[in-house]
Order: sequence, then C-alpha cells, then structure tokens
Amino acid sequence: MVESNDEFYFDTEELEDIIVYYLELGDFNYADIAVNYGLKLHPNSLEIKIKRLEVLLEWEDYTSAKELIDELKGASMENTDFMVCYAKYYSNLGNPKKSIAICKQALELGEEENFLNNFIADEYINLGDPFNALKHYQKALKDDPTDEYSLENIMICFNELNRTDEAIAFLNSYLDDFAFSEVAWSEYGQFYFNRKNYEEAIRGFDYLLAINSSAVGVYASKAACYEALKQFDKAIEVYEEMLELEYTKAFTFYKIGLCFKAQKQLFVALTYFQKSLREDPQFYLSMMEQSYLYEEMGAMPESLHFAKEATHLNENNLEYQKRLAFLYIESGRFEESLACLKKLVDAEPSRFYNWYAYSEVLMLLGEYDEAVTVLENALKSHNRAELYYQLSNCWFNLRNQEKGEQALKNALELDPTLASDMQKKYPFIKEEVKKVKSKVKKKN
Repeated sequence: MVESNDEFYFDTEELEDIIVYYLELGDFNYADIAVNYGLKLHPNSLEIKIKRLEVLLEWEDYTSAKELIDELKGASMENTDFMVCYAKYYSNLGNPKKSIAICKQALELGEEENFLNNFIADEYINLGDPFNALKHYQKALKDDPTDEYSLENIMICFNELNRTDEAIAFLNSYLDDFAFSEVAWSEYGQFYFNRKNYEEAIRGFDYLLAINSSAVGVYASKAACYEALKQFDKAIEVYEEMLELEYTKAFTFYKIGLCFKAQKQLFVALTYFQKSLREDPQFYLSMMEQSYLYEEMGAMPESLHFAKEATHLNENNLEYQKRLAFLYIESGRFEESLACLKKLVDAEPSRFYNWYAYSEVLMLLGEYDEAVTVLENALKSHNRAELYYQLSNCWFNLRNQEKGEQALKNALELDPTLASDMQKKYPFIKEEVKKVKSKVKKKN
C-alpha cells in the first residue's frame, strides 16, 4: 500500500496486528508509518495511541513519551499494554522501583501475569535484589511452566544467593513434572559441572541428548566433563560425535588436538590442529598450540612462525606477546623482540619483570641510552635492586663513572646478595662492586 501510494481501510485490530508485526521485526520506521496511518483513520483509538507510545520508547524519545503518557493515563490505567509501557518508561530512565510499583498495579488486572512477573523480577535484578527477583521468576514460571527464561533466571538467583540445596531440590521437582525439558536438563548438568561432580553432570547431559540428539553445545559440555575427569579417549569420542553435526568444525578439531596433547600424542595432536586451521585459516588458538608443539619437538623456526601468526591475529593478547618475545630471544632475534616487550611495559607497567626483560634486551643490543630511559621509568614504580644493577651497567658502558657508582651503591644497599649473580651477568661491574664497597667502608 505504501509503495503504490494507495489508501485502504483497516479496523483498529488489523492495524494493531500490523504495528505489532513491525515492532517484533524491529522495523520501527514502518511501525511508525502504520501508527500514523492508524491515527489518521482512527484518531481517538486508545489502542493505537498506546502503540504510538511503544514506538516512542523504542526510539528513546522520552519527552514525547511522557507527554503521551500524561494524555493517556486518565483513560488507560486498566489497560495492561499501557501499564507495561508506563513501567518500561521508568525502567528505561533508571527508576526500577517506580517500574516495579506500576507492574504490581498492572498485575491486579489479571492479564499477562507471566510477562509482568518476569518484568518485575528483572527490575529487582537491576536493584541488586536476587531474593525478591527469585520470588517473581517463580511466580512467572507458575503462570507458564514452559517459560525457559524464568527457569534459567531462577537458577541464576539461587546461585547468587548460594542456596544450592534449594536449587537442586527445585530442579528435581521441576523435572518430575517436565521430564522432557531441555533447559531443565541443561541446568541440571551445568549445576553439577560447576560443583565438579562431573559424573552427575554427564548424566544430565545424556538425558538432554536423549531428548534432542542434535543439541551441539551439549556435546561440548559433556566432553568437557570427560576432560575434567582426565578421560581423554571418551572426550575425543564425544567430540567426534559432535563433528558430524557441525558446519564449523575448527574449534572441535582444536579441542580434539588438546586431548591428544594431554595424552602426549604430539604428532596426532599436531594433525588435529592442522585440520582446525584448514577449516579456519585464521583460528589463532590452533596456531599457538602448533607453536607449543613445535617448540616441544625442537623445531624452533616453525614454533616462531606460528607464534607470530597467532599474535598478529590477536595483538591485544599479552600472553601471546610474552610468548613471541620469548621465542624471538631464544632464537637470538633480540631486535624483533623489542616491539613485543614495549607493548608489555605499556600494557602492564605494574609488572616488574616486563621492565627487567625490556632493559635486558636493550643492553644486549648495546642500546644503553634507551635502556637508561626505560630503567628510569621502571624505577618510578619499582624500587628494585635488579633495576639499579642494570642501570649501573648502562652508565659504566656509557663511560659515566659517577652515575654508574651511584646506581651500583643503590643496588648494593637494596640487595647485596644479588651482587655475585649480577657480576656474572655484567662483567663490567665486577671491579666496580669492589670500589663501591671500599668507598662505603671508608665513610663508615
């Protein structure tokens, strides 16, 4: 009708259906067009005006929404749809207490009780009150025993309240009445998994798979139980069943690879990590696992290659940056490690060893001026003897005797027991340690 610029007559119920269709679709522009057309045909329709209010709330036009609420309030306080919008207005503005009060008033109308109790419970969650939220989720489930949203949130509330005995009693009671509930069996399995009772968790997941053998995620949960029990052969069997149902297999091949790795079957593990990458050439988890395996096999160039690829795809992963820096250093490629070490000190300035490693590599490269700058920055937050030993080595190499001696004096005062190891690392300071100690003795 809109496309051809025609005009047809619709009664209010038909228009409501059209508006609801677009609201559920998330197409608020078309919902608004339908509302405006409806008001043109039926300018006094409360139902269409309430739909107009829904559109305004979706658009977060709270000024216009408040004006319309004030207009409708007198005639619509016994209209459940209006009361829901009225409550949603205050919820969106961050006033859950007012929203709850309106929803409780709406409950007296005896309609949409399941929806309203879930709404109230959600608002109690926003208030940080799982106790009252639990009561209303339970009421919502009583109104509609098949409501999966209520069921899941009841278990979340029990968990937050640490009421584990009541949680499993509730779940068992529910399963007595609804033995074919997939959500309930999933919650049952997860409940026992979280408490490390993996055998009972497997029992729950098996019941779920008996109901729905194509529930892919459940195979992963069941396999994770076998992994936790160190029963890797059984875990692999479950993952292989899972492979038959999946379109994207990269992660499952990766998990199978980890199981073989745990059994020290390195070449078989490597095969599965390679299969994972054939499925998804950018799957960096498998890349990094290949790096670990190649390192264990003594193939350092391959190990470094896959670590570089994985880190390139996941540059914000600091553990990857640390590993790549380590492999560069192990391979004698000190200069290439600097970019990784710089990222580490920028991202984790509170970690002493990031600074220590960074300055160490700079000294190995003979970049003593830059190492001094790094060490002075490090000493602002880490008053450690190791850093002063390093700083003294830098100053001595830069032929600044006075600053070298001062840094060495600070190091010896903080931890003289490190002097022997530091002299082995930095032969330049060997004689200087004796001089500084001698000067300190003379002053005393």
